[in-house]
Amino acid sequence: MIAIILAAGVGRRLGETDKRPPKSLLRFGGKSLLQRHIEDLQRYGIEQIYITVGHQVQAIEDEIGSLDLQSRVTTVYNHHYIKGSVISLWSMRDQLTGGEDIVLMDTGVLYDDRIIEKLTRSEISNCFLLDRNFQPGDEPVKICIRDGIPIEFRKQIPAGLSCETCGESVGFFRFSSQTATRLFQSCKYYVSQHLDETPYEEAIRDLRLETPTEFGFLDITGLPWIEIDFPEDIERAERTILPQLTTV
Repeated sequence: MIAIILAAGVGRRLGETDKRPPKSLLRFGGKSLLQRHIEDLQRYGIEQIYITVGHQVQAIEDEIGSLDLQSRVTTVYNHHYIKGSVISLWSMRDQLTGGEDIVLMDTGVLYDDRIIEKLTRSEISNCFLLDRNFQPGDEPVKICIRDGIPIEFRKQIPAGLSCETCGESVGFFRFSSQTATRLFQSCKYYVSQHLDETPYEEAIRDLRLETPTEFGFLDITGLPWIEIDFPEDIERAERTILPQLTTV
């Protein structure tokens, strides 16, 4: 199993991009998010990690060098990093089609390492992570469950959709090698149609629509985590999430 971390974006919603580090280098408890991701993945047996880079690429590569992880961490440059995140995932086409199961991760998340433990040790080969404790609204990417199967995966849920459980996606996924290859094909479609602003979640959603019974989920409600998109998320991460982490 390999890991793919999407870390190329500018993160404009955090404020002036030239006055702060990229999301992956935001530091909590003396460690960057990138360092935390790498340490947690290696703790649970994932030794080969690929990171899409673009914005402030040199700073990210310097961080990898300072951690002496060049032999285990490979960066893949996304020349079109100012566009949609589906382009970043498309940049990982060699990894998606390389015959390995994958863990796919957003970079801007501070989380308890037990979340990665559950994901990597799960018997669900194509797995979403769901947190039922979330603030409704337009921002969270939502997962809706019916009869134990994810039936919707999007920020905007159709009105009147009937489901047993609805929660927020953590932004971490696990896919079999076969599904990873299909994900490559889904990304390829968006790129070929010049749908450059598409979020990568849409490519995943397409696969779920094609073969819904091949996907499952883990409920991680109660484990601390936060996706960092806005300045207030940084403050909450430091004040509320960091003190709850089992591995600081």
